[in-house]
Amino acid sequence: IVRPGQVVGLKVNSVGHRNLSPNVAMVEAICERLQQAGIKAGDIIVWDRASRDLQAAGYNFSNAPGSVRCFASDTVGYEDAPVSYGTVTTRLSKILTQCDVVINLPVLKNHDHAGVTMALKNMYGVINNPNTLHGTACDPYIADLNMIPQIRQKVRFVVGDMLTGLYDGGPGYRPEYTWNEDGLIVGEDWVAIDTISAQLVERKRAEKGLITLAQKGTPTSFLATGADA
Repeated sequence: IVRPGQVVGLKVNSVGHRNLSPNVAMVEAICERLQQAGIKAGDIIVWDRASRDLQAAGYNFSNAPGSVRCFASDTVGYEDAPVSYGTVTTRLSKILTQCDVVINLPVLKNHDHAGVTMALKNMYGVINNPNTLHGTACDPYIADLNMIPQIRQKVRFVVGDMLTGLYDGGPGYRPEYTWNEDGLIVGEDWVAIDTISAQLVERKRAEKGLITLAQKGTPTSFLATGADA
């Protein structure tokens, strides 16, 4: 997945702050394994869209030479030139464009537009205008965004945090709707990972006597669009 000399970005999802973000110990373990694979500590960047979210999730900011770096897109900005695919026109984070490889670290959560946010929707955190891409249950916006070459080519692997899941009220942390799934999901097929994630959320909703995501008006229709060859 990675080679010595590359800059590797770990794109976390810290919107849920300390209680519903990728576990800091897990992220630290990934940083250790990357260094064992020959990646210099200073070539590893842990990042997300907003500094306030990273801080609230328990990540320590650092841009010191020779150490794992941690900072957000709002500190470095976005590229001036827009990029487009299908329905999406956006500007990419300068952190994404300086990385050679990105490892996607999402969290298992319900979402109030897309139904589920996991690997594919975590890329909303690498652009300047995610607020414009939430209509029609985020479909086809999620799929189109992930087709932008800089995202499609650089995001190589997913380590999804399923230690705690959120089955309703997302994407922010709602303790009354969380459960302990106590798992990780790892792979290279974002649509498969998100499909399994949606199944887990639907199963938990059924256990709790809730209507399906489609009945709620937040269908995971972006999965079929994302699966289209």
